[in-house]
Amino acid sequence: MAGSIKDQNRPQKSEQRVEAVERALTILESFSEGQVSFSLRELAEATGLYKSTILRLCASLERFHYIRKDEEGRYHLGPGLWRLGSLYRKNFAAGDQIRPELRYLTRVTGETSSFFVREGDQRLCLYRENSKKEVRHHLDEGLRLPLKMGGTGRILLAFSGARGAPYDSIRIDGYYVSLGERDPDLFSVAIPVFNARGLLAGAFSVSGLLSRYNESVRDAILQEMRSSAKRLAASLPDEET
Repeated sequence: MAGSIKDQNRPQKSEQRVEAVERALTILESFSEGQVSFSLRELAEATGLYKSTILRLCASLERFHYIRKDEEGRYHLGPGLWRLGSLYRKNFAAGDQIRPELRYLTRVTGETSSFFVREGDQRLCLYRENSKKEVRHHLDEGLRLPLKMGGTGRILLAFSGARGAPYDSIRIDGYYVSLGERDPDLFSVAIPVFNARGLLAGAFSVSGLLSRYNESVRDAILQEMRSSAKRLAASLPDEET
């Protein structure tokens, strides 16, 4: 049946885009853990945008402190993004509950503990507690990684409805072990974290050097992680993330 006049006049989703905003966000999205600064030429190569366009957009981003330009003319992320990231973590309203559990997991396992949430087609390290060992897996809060690689990514996909291998098995097992999947020297054990209503809140991970992993270590880690997840369930927000 043909849509109503009201439906026909409503802007389609593809039309609800502001190209200048998307280009500015493309610039910001170019930065990563392995690329923390860019020259104008490098930004043009990374984004596919004209240099003149980048100069105009970066000038606006600088005014709002999302980009800063150093004395050598290289562009860096600005402090405005840190402020927004801090607000995001506060609005999640669970840090006071999650951080103590991460500290506990790191203390009893000796390895790095983290809490990831899904952000589009990526996973975001919202909170972490790095291992105190001299040789360890170090994670930074705010780090974004692919969803389809690594323990927490697999967990977030599995419990968001992804079908097929390995996700069907993950839902049955209730956990996922990544052995050298993202980094050949690392392991991670990951489980889902639910709130009191049974909605997915995020994923716990305990990760460390692959040379320290065995099935006994896995079982001990899983026991502690499941206890932490159970303690958290009653206090996490009702919103699904």
